[in-house]
Amino acid sequence: MAIAKAERLMNLALCLLGTRRPLSKRELRASIEAYAAAFGPGEGAPGGSGASGTDDAFNRMFERDKDDLRELGLVIETVEGADGDPGYLARRDSNRLPPVSLDAEEAAALGLAAKVWQQARLAGAASGALQKLRAAGMPLADDPYEGHSALEPRIPVHEAAFEPLMLACRDRRPVVFDYRKATAAHPVTRHVEPWTLECWRGHWYLAGWDRDRQAERVFRLSRITGRVRSRAAAFTAPVPDHVTVRGTVESWAGETATGTARIRLRAGAGYPLRARAVSTRAAGDGWDELEIPYGHGLDAWLVEFGPDVVVLAPSELRAEVVDRLRAVAKG
Repeated sequence: MAIAKAERLMNLALCLLGTRRPLSKRELRASIEAYAAAFGPGEGAPGGSGASGTDDAFNRMFERDKDDLRELGLVIETVEGADGDPGYLARRDSNRLPPVSLDAEEAAALGLAAKVWQQARLAGAASGALQKLRAAGMPLADDPYEGHSALEPRIPVHEAAFEPLMLACRDRRPVVFDYRKATAAHPVTRHVEPWTLECWRGHWYLAGWDRDRQAERVFRLSRITGRVRSRAAAFTAPVPDHVTVRGTVESWAGETATGTARIRLRAGAGYPLRARAVSTRAAGDGWDELEIPYGHGLDAWLVEFGPDVVVLAPSELRAEVVDRLRAVAKG
């Protein structure tokens, strides 16, 4: 039965790391079970015959394995032996990572960052990283925060689209997904080159290049329907050095104000709107009247408050909110 390549590479790496002197190909062939099982111990070894075809096949496999280990980061030295044949070894001092040194503030920040992510893929990786650092002697205990679990940071991610989009941003792979705009009754297929993800006011957004519109766009993950499909093609547009997702979302959500709007808000509701209000007065019958900054996209935000908000002015904002509510009702 053939020995798996991963096991063969591991045995070769251990052999090269464990030797105190360079080992020749012949010695490695006789010492590593996978080579001996596939090609025999080789010429000069006990029981070796040394057929030239078998030797050539072994040499090709050994060179590929050596290149694979080097690509994985193992530093392998080639040393000429006394008989003129090359020998190989991997010195431990050349393959040892430098010591990791973190001060108390850096260790605390790292510990908090590892607790942020709650989804399974990132939680496992973060937990494993902390365990390795603790094993190396890093002071990553949670003592400074013991008894204060209520302050533990969390970034909730409920959208199924988050993980595939996160991986696509990392790997620079285009994606295709169905997207439902707030004013549309049915979703539309979008072809996007994803740049980055960012959380703003409890919602996740994707910034990227929309191939269909040939322009930069921001997409709210909660409006992505169905599965995100990745594509193997390369990006067609350059990725900016700095992507201002929050600034773009803020401008579309009314943060970049061009005027003020007057709304009626149910008493005890809509605290985010109250926090932005320029003025507030009681309107009676359980309602308050607020004046808030008005910018492009404010209608989309007001719709989220449902029956607790009534737009009084301007008339175009009222019409936009009504249109959005009708689209939602039809959907």
